[in-house]
Order: sequence, then C-alpha cells, then structure tokens
Amino acid sequence: MTKRWTPKAIATEAKLLLIGIPVVLWTLIPVYHMVLFAISPRDSATSGHLWPTHPTLQNFAIVFGEKHFYLTHFWQQLWNSLLIAISVGVLTLFVATTAAFAISRLRVRGGRTVMNMALFTYFIPAAFLAVPMYKTMGNYGLLNSQWSLILAMVTIASPYCIWVLKQASDKLPYELDEAARMDGASPLQLFRLVYLPLMVPSLVAVGTYALLLAWNEYLFAFLLLSKDTSVTLAVALGNFLSADDSPWELLMTTGLIYALPPAAIYYTFKRYMVGGLTAGAVKS
Repeated sequence: MTKRWTPKAIATEAKLLLIGIPVVLWTLIPVYHMVLFAISPRDSATSGHLWPTHPTLQNFAIVFGEKHFYLTHFWQQLWNSLLIAISVGVLTLFVATTAAFAISRLRVRGGRTVMNMALFTYFIPAAFLAVPMYKTMGNYGLLNSQWSLILAMVTIASPYCIWVLKQASDKLPYELDEAARMDGASPLQLFRLVYLPLMVPSLVAVGTYALLLAWNEYLFAFLLLSKDTSVTLAVALGNFLSADDSPWELLMTTGLIYALPPAAIYYTFKRYMVGGLTAGAVKS
C-alpha cells in the first residue's frame, strides 16, 4: 500500500529529518576524524584536510607490531581488557540472575528492600566511590590485582542488572512455577529448567551491559591497577596524553581498534538486547 503524503505527514517527516540529521552527524563526525587520523601519516595527521593525500595503514602496523614505546604491551593490555570484561560479565550475570530469581520467584523476605538499597547507591556519583573502593581493596590486599577491578565493576553493575532481571521475571506467569512444584521440582530445578530458558533475552542484555561497562571503565582501572602488564588498554591510552608531542595518529589508531570489539558485540547481540530490555513492556 502506497503511503499518502498529506501535509501533516510531510511536516512530521521534516521534523524527524531536522532532528535525525544533526544527531547522525554529531555521532559520526568523531568516528570519521578517528579514522582520518588512523590512516594519515604522522606529518599530515593534523593538516586539516578532509581526506589524507597519501592514506596509509602504517599506523596499524606500528600498533600491531608494538613498535612504539607507548605500545610495548599492547597485546597484553588488550587481553587484560578482554579478560576483565568477560569476567565482569559472567560474575554479574551469576549474581544478578540468582538474586533476581530469589527476589521475584522465591519471594525471599526482605529481598526487595535489599534490591532498593542497592539501587540507592546510584545516587552517589561513581567518582565519589573511587577512594572508598581503593581503601577497601587495600585492606583486603587486592591492590594491583585484576581481581580488584573485576570485583569493583561487579559491585557497580549488579544493582541495575538485578533490577532489570527482576522486572522481567515479574512478568513471567507464576503458574509455571506452581506447575513445576506440583511435578516435584526443587528450587534449583525450577531455576535451571523454567527460569533460565525464559530469561535468555534479558540475560544477554544485562550480560552485554556489564561487559561493555567494564570494557570502557577508566577511573577504577587507573586507581586499582598500576603495572603496565596488568592495566587495561583504556588506561594505557591515557599514557599518550602525558607527552607534549603525542603521536595522535597512533592514539586514534589504537582507540579505533579498541572500539571495534564492543561494537561487534553490540551488533551481534542487538536482537537479544532489544528483546531483553523490553521484556515485560507489554502487559499480558
């Protein structure tokens, strides 16, 4: 069926274009400049041209080959970022899934109060929690250990993830639980055979959220880790800004490489994320 272009429809489309075009440009221009720097030789990286006269992939060869003193541990730091992000995603999923199940399906006494108290911590800016977190990790002897960053990020990500999973779990028919119990299912069987299969979209959504949160974290990684071989690549990128004559083309190349994994993860699980974050939006 052909869409009828009425004056009202034209006005609506025009408003959407007036809003959408600036938003798209605002989003893509920084990415364009990052790519521009990454394929530009050092002497022309800041020339101001819309496209380099002699584009090159030499910057990628320097980064991958660790041929600059700021990039001595590039592959190790990239591995650190990946390991920490995956660990945070897995541990956050375990904590949030079991907590949401206990609060929503088992209806543990005081569970909602604990969840609301955890959510209350988001009223405090994360920067204000950095020093107490540093002190806490020092008391337990975890400073300069990657476990300190993993535990800190799990602590930060879990309240929101518990809330999302609890809201999605509340929308599941409670009759499923009653039927499973009548068949003799234990709480663990109920969790494994009924709860988890129905919560897959939401689990993927919160797991991806926690993973990306840890991948992009800078402040806590900077405070809790100090060795060049243990820091994440996000912290290592900050080293480029410590010199007066920073190699901007290498900084942007490394930043572009660092941005590719989360982009790939997002677009891989985008379908599940949309389903997970909107789970329960329609009342049955």
